[in-house]
Amino acid sequence: MNKKRAIVLVIDSLGIGAMDDCAEFGDEKTCNTLKNTIKGCPNIKLPNMQKMGLANILPLDGLDEVETPTAQYARMLELSKGKDTTTGHWELAGLVLKEAFKTYPQGFPQKLIDKFIEKTGCKGILGNIPASGTKILEDLAEEHHRTKFPIVYTSADSVFQIAVDVDTIPLDTLYEWCEIARELLNDGYNTSRVIARPFITTEEGYKRVSKDRRDYSLAPFEPTILNKLAQNNGMVFGVGKIEDIFVGSGITHAIHVGSNKEGLTHTLSAVKNKFDYESYLVDSNFQKADKTLIFTNLVDTDMLFGHRRDVKGYGKALEEIDEYVGLIIKEMTNDDLLIITADHGCDPTAKGTDHTRESVPLLIYNKNQEGKNLGTIEGFDFVAKTIEKWLF
Repeated sequence: MNKKRAIVLVIDSLGIGAMDDCAEFGDEKTCNTLKNTIKGCPNIKLPNMQKMGLANILPLDGLDEVETPTAQYARMLELSKGKDTTTGHWELAGLVLKEAFKTYPQGFPQKLIDKFIEKTGCKGILGNIPASGTKILEDLAEEHHRTKFPIVYTSADSVFQIAVDVDTIPLDTLYEWCEIARELLNDGYNTSRVIARPFITTEEGYKRVSKDRRDYSLAPFEPTILNKLAQNNGMVFGVGKIEDIFVGSGITHAIHVGSNKEGLTHTLSAVKNKFDYESYLVDSNFQKADKTLIFTNLVDTDMLFGHRRDVKGYGKALEEIDEYVGLIIKEMTNDDLLIITADHGCDPTAKGTDHTRESVPLLIYNKNQEGKNLGTIEGFDFVAKTIEKWLF
């Protein structure tokens, strides 16, 4: 029996144009993460994704359409009412949200904060406002060092974020506080994620420690394609924050990473059948697999460049991803399917620092399939349907 594989690369925040309802999310019609990034990086080179048909989805300055694209390509519209990581990834896995996660533009209720202080014993908190993750460190890190109070903040997304300097508060304590916050928020607050945001203080300023970030999500309330695979002799390998996004549900193996390059390197190693899966087993019931899903989140485009409105950095990150796409394609067999997509937008040229409500690109590649325009697809869950059709 041939062991089929699906490889899904989620380029976090690579939106390709504002959705019709973007104003409901505080975004402008001009939002277009990919187009505006490429416009701001006139010398950008993305030969592998261009060959697949990336510029066939929408006009891009400096990237030409190709006459015979190697992949099926499309624009996907999100059905769920959200523009955050959890909503996007859950929908990619087949779970469409009927009700949006709740946001807290005025900060979290004092009742919740009081309970958090009591349960953690942290004696107090700083912040409790919507803020940029880098700006709030500039504003409050010094006070954090003096008081040892955690910095709590949110954004336009449904997130409860806790930042501490790991030389002031141990990393294990930060994780414990996040678990307490997650438990408290499960009591009617409908908050998507609690995020541990460890940082260090250097001579150059405050630096977040990406490899030690953890996301404590709500558990999916219905099974996804990941669960179907895991329950039917499938291996589901989550690279990056995939395990956190799905709270381990449907994940058989997982590895956390500190950068896109690290995630791409592990993905390539898995495609080459050189990854040591046994060392990263998370599902003790796993026995064997006759099909595999490699599910990779590439967060740097969002966290380091989209939110920080760094157009040049975003462009360089795309070039790095494109280079690895070429390497991955070279190692693929006829039984492999590669899917490249995104979970929302985060236009580095937009106002503010939040995600943007956008459609996302879709590229689907197999060595034996011809390129094809799939048009506009309603629902990120098309990805789950494609995986199911390929692997079952």
